[in-house]
Amino acid sequence: MTGHIVPAGQGRKLVTKAQEVTFKVTAGNGSVVSVFEVVVPPGFDVGAHTHHRSQEFFYVLEGELDLLAFEPVSRAGDSWQDWESPAGDRVVRAGAGSCMFVPSGCPHAFRNATDKPARMLFQSYPSPDHELYFEEICEIFSTGQSVDPEAVRKLRDRYDVSQITPLRYGPPALVHPRATEREA
Repeated sequence: MTGHIVPAGQGRKLVTKAQEVTFKVTAGNGSVVSVFEVVVPPGFDVGAHTHHRSQEFFYVLEGELDLLAFEPVSRAGDSWQDWESPAGDRVVRAGAGSCMFVPSGCPHAFRNATDKPARMLFQSYPSPDHELYFEEICEIFSTGQSVDPEAVRKLRDRYDVSQITPLRYGPPALVHPRATEREA
């Protein structure tokens, strides 16, 4: 029996304008769990969503990410950042060493609201669902200047992603102190 070792910086890499994903462990290695290293650029918001069959685990390696993993009191609006659970849980700003486990059916999301890239380890069960998803979303993101939202919706439907709020990417809306002072 042989295991699988992937040196630092190695692995199959998919790069788009929205994110960078490096495959570390896949179904091709005999694993039932897919493992990826993901660079999340400033402004990327995966949007709140659920999976009926999948479980996921996220571990922040560098930078900060806003994390959500609960059923909110209300799923109203197109933004999840202000959601609250019946128990009072709210979105967490998570730094290096933080993690999030998402059981099947649990609404969840992550976003990089900072001006620096974040890096995380992402595990998804069962493989190869997310492997195939990442390959196809990279094709969609690489087709031109704008992303076809209908193509993304169809892709997500095929791979057990029930979208609640929109996927967004672009520069984060950061407030600059000088601009705020001028407006006051």
